[in-house]
Amino acid sequence: MASMRIDEIVGRLGGELLGAPDTLIRALAPLESAGPEDISFLANPKYRKQLDTTAAAAVIVSGGLTPPSGKTYIVCESPYLYFARVAQLLHPESLPVPGVAASASVQSVIPASTCVEAGAHIAESVVLGEHVFVGAGTVVGRGVRIGKGTRLHANVTIYADCEIGSDCRIHSGAVIGADGFGYAREKDGRWVKIPQSGRVVIGNEVEIGANTTIDRGAMDDTVIADGVKLDNQIQIAHNVKIGAMTAIAGCVGIAGSTRIGARCMIGGQAGIIGHLDITDDVVVSAGTLVTKSIRKPGVYTANLPLQPHGDWVREFSHLRHLDAMAARIRELEKRLDKGDTSS
Repeated sequence: MASMRIDEIVGRLGGELLGAPDTLIRALAPLESAGPEDISFLANPKYRKQLDTTAAAAVIVSGGLTPPSGKTYIVCESPYLYFARVAQLLHPESLPVPGVAASASVQSVIPASTCVEAGAHIAESVVLGEHVFVGAGTVVGRGVRIGKGTRLHANVTIYADCEIGSDCRIHSGAVIGADGFGYAREKDGRWVKIPQSGRVVIGNEVEIGANTTIDRGAMDDTVIADGVKLDNQIQIAHNVKIGAMTAIAGCVGIAGSTRIGARCMIGGQAGIIGHLDITDDVVVSAGTLVTKSIRKPGVYTANLPLQPHGDWVREFSHLRHLDAMAARIRELEKRLDKGDTSS
């Protein structure tokens, strides 16, 4: 971890500096627990009072806010984004040391800048860009192509013929290119496997979380566009297309042949059934089940708020009688239309 003066940070990232330019920053921390060498940020106005009590050496704030005196501040348009940039400055990513571990198996010609850790396997006909990192125990299948600067952490599996762009990050346990779930059923109930002959094609600057799985296409390819960010334990089925800059939180399941547009945000544990089209700039709330295509940008939610169990049982029992209540209302409306006001 690096340390920097606050005026160095502003010099690199911009913003307006209020306070002591020689303030030394060694770490990042939340407002409530920050110490005298930490930098924090205030993005949500409801936490404004924490500025009065924080021990942070400096705080990143938005314009239009009047912070209490006696501290050092960086004023910027987006404090959370600025905080992310500061985090990158203080935690620069170390470059892997090129070389191939003695216990690794490499069956392709790879650049001298490649780092291949112990127990990794690179099959034949693999094409790697410069400075690719292949972590311990990772398997790169036949005919895979990987762009420059991409990092495969330990125990990643990339099946044959998949393509991964430049500067991607794929975390431990991820599986790219396993067979999609494709079967036809015999009359007697037996399942006949449909060979999955497509690939997974991943763009540049994509991050894929631990234990996430992306299935290869049945005939066409499964495609993850540039800049997509995928959390841990996501299932993406065959022939799914995900547009650029979309972010998907953990435990989401996306069924086959669904198309998700650019700049979408999918909340954790959402489920999306197959063969749907979701347009650009859609937000799907956590826990939502998407059962039909979404043609218009916006925020979509289809789940129930948390409530005490007894309240839920009582309200659900009312739902069970909605059909009978609707029939009674229709009957009353008919009687009123005929001028019958008797009870």
